[in-house]
This record gives sequence, C-alpha cells and structure tokens, in this order.
Amino acid sequence: MKITTFAKIFWIMTTDKTEQQFRSVMTECRTLFEKKLHDYSASWRILRPSSLTDQLFIKAKRIRSLEIKKESLVGEGIRPEFIGLINYGIIGLIQLAKGYVDQVDIDNETAMELYDKYANEALQLMFKKNHDYDEAWRSMRISSYTDFILTKIQRIKEIEDLAGATLVSEGIDANYMDIINYAVFGAIKLKESEK
Repeated sequence: MKITTFAKIFWIMTTDKTEQQFRSVMTECRTLFEKKLHDYSASWRILRPSSLTDQLFIKAKRIRSLEIKKESLVGEGIRPEFIGLINYGIIGLIQLAKGYVDQVDIDNETAMELYDKYANEALQLMFKKNHDYDEAWRSMRISSYTDFILTKIQRIKEIEDLAGATLVSEGIDANYMDIINYAVFGAIKLKESEK
C-alpha cells in the first residue's frame, strides 16, 4: 500500500514538472510564432502539404546533421530547430484542417486562435501518452527524438504520395502531433542540459 501511494505521489510530482516544462516550451514557441505573424502575417497559409513536409524535413535533417557533426557553421544550434518543428507542426495541423490558399485568408488574431487550439490538443495528447508510457521520454536520448521525427516525416511523405489512401496507418495529423511532442521533449531536455 505504501509503495503504491509513493508511486502515485511520485508520478503526480513528475507529471506536474512535465506539464510545467511543456507549457514553458509552448509559451516560448507561441511568443516566437506571434512575432513572426507580426512580421509576415499568416504567409504560411500558402504552403501546400508537400512543401510543409519538406520544411519539417530540412529542420529535422539539420538537427541530425548537427548531432553528428557537433558543429554549426551558421551559429544556430539544435534547440531553435526543435522550436521550429513545433511551430511548423502546428501550422501543419492548421493547414490540414483549412487547406492551403493562394493568398493569405486569415488575420493574425484568427491565426493565434488556431495556434492555441492545436497547441492545447498537443498538450492533451502528451498527458495521455505520458500516463500510458510513464515518462519514458525522460530516459530517451535526444538523438532518438530526432530519428523518430524524421521517421514521422517519412511517413507523412508516404501518406501524401498515397493521397491519404492508407490501409491501417494513423493519419498525417497524428504524425504532426507526435512531431510536436517529440520536439517539445527535445527542447526540454536541451534546456535541462544547459543547467
């Protein structure tokens, strides 16, 4: 009985820490997203699915390259790329729901409302998976998040090539959600390693 009670308390404490860290990263991402909206408006509304997938790919590929080479020649490290993956993952979810357009069709306020909607859905999914997987992400290597993200991007490419006609697979939205969550975990762990 005491072990069960201790385990519950430990899980709640760890979950609270994870929620706080997750929310902190998402606030950082939201702030950057809002600043870019100010500068560029919702210009990403023009991105077709394949272009968005390629944007995710180059960010994840750069992370992997930096992990292997251990050196950046342009001066930006890995963590900003994880932040970019989170924001582009949310953009992907918005684009899936609304489709792409030839000219920007939403104002900044609407874009932020959509951003918040999908950021919250990612948080809720993290709670569910964190419960089922028991914080396993904390024992993983950051390079594994990168590889899983690249795998998810490859799956998205395959689903796009199949025009969505899959037999048993999760949809593109589930892959975007996983990319967001793995990228948040990467951003959390990189921040922890700075301390």
